[in-house]
Formats: sequence, C-alpha cells, structure tokens
Amino acid sequence: MQNPSTIALSRVVAQQRLIDITANNIANTATSGYRAERMLFGGWMSRQLHTDAPRGGQAITYTEDKAIYRDTNEGALSRTGNPLDLAIKGDGYFTVATSNGPRLTRAGHFSLNATGNIVDANGNALLDTSGQPLQAGTSDAPLTIARDGTISGANGQIGQIGLVAPNDPTAMQSEGGQRLRATGPTSPVAAPVIIQGMIEQSNVKPVVELTSMMEQSRNFEFATQFIQEEDNRQMNAISKIMTPA
Repeated sequence: MQNPSTIALSRVVAQQRLIDITANNIANTATSGYRAERMLFGGWMSRQLHTDAPRGGQAITYTEDKAIYRDTNEGALSRTGNPLDLAIKGDGYFTVATSNGPRLTRAGHFSLNATGNIVDANGNALLDTSGQPLQAGTSDAPLTIARDGTISGANGQIGQIGLVAPNDPTAMQSEGGQRLRATGPTSPVAAPVIIQGMIEQSNVKPVVELTSMMEQSRNFEFATQFIQEEDNRQMNAISKIMTPA
C-alpha cells in the first residue's frame, strides 16, 4: 500500500473513532449528569530518511486521534422536588463507593437504602468530606441539604457531602455514562454549591450532535472512497505494466 492510501487510512481510522464518540454522546442524551466527549485531532509526522525528495517531500503527516476530552459546560437543571435529588452548580463531582473503588459522578439521584446509607441509583454509597459513607437514621427525616452540602435532619447535623475535582481534568476515564474513574489526584472543591431537589441533565445538544454525525459520516465515506479509487488506480497501473506490448 502506497503513501496516499496509508495517509487516507489513518484518517478513516480516526474518523471512525470520532463517529463512535458522537454516537455515544447521542445515546446519553437523557443520561443525567453526562458530559459530552470530544476528540482532539493531531498530526503524526513520519520522517522519510535516506530519500532524495523535493523540498517539503521528506515527511509524511498522518491523522491521529490524540486525546478525548469532556465538554465542561453544565447541563440544564431540572426540578424534581425529591429531597435527595442533588445538582452541582459549578465545579466538582460527587464521590460514590463502588466495588472497584471510589468513582466520581455528577448524576445526583440519591435515596436512602435499608440501612440508612445515602446511595445512588446503583446502590453505591455517597461519601462525605472525609471519604466515609453518609448515613441517616429513619428518625432523621425530612433531610435538609444546604448549598455547601451540609446534611441536617430532625435530630441535628448528619454530615457534609464531599465534592472533589481532579487536579488534572484530563486524568479521568469514563465508566459508563455516569461514572468516572480519577487516574490522578483529586482535591476538595473550595466553595461547593449543591442544590437540593434538582437534577443536572446531560449537556448533550441532540441537534448539534446529529448534524455533526452527518458531516462525520460524509467525511468517512469520502476517505474510504479515496482509498478504493487509489487501489483501483494502482491495480490498473500494474495491469498495464504486466500486459505485453
């Protein structure tokens, strides 16, 4: 395979990855707390050594999907009236204790389980500022949650919800639509703002994503068509060379 085809193939691979990411964004349009993912493209330059090429012809640049980053714009807030539905205003993530360790999330739909722990929709305990599960007794209802995350019940203060933020915003890996694993250190949010009785919706804009998907599909088809045409050109050239005069 010659250089034009390999260059186009690198674009096809990156474009397929972009289409997959956009499709995942569309699939999570209704996922509370989800933040859309974006791809950062770059060029990978291959130096052609020991060649006698014209000026500018001694390097080949391939398309490379360098990284995936998240759109940090907040999703719209939806009022539910549920006292354990919580929305974060500004920076930060809730921390929940999963079987694989602490995970970060902005999905704020919580409830009380049978033992009094405040848990998410998957039964993972919500953690306080010291990294311990928050627990309320049956006699503590109704619960009131202040903007700084302090939880109070009928018998007094119960604890404070811990909001954290990664020191490096790119040091997070997605685990499904709502949970993230921090691959680097995190720090407490200096001025946390939590709104009780509301949920943060996905920040995906369906019309924008669908429009992007159409454009990405056209670019993918163009690149694959180019590879096919280049393959046909090479085969025709070989056929003519091999055909006796």
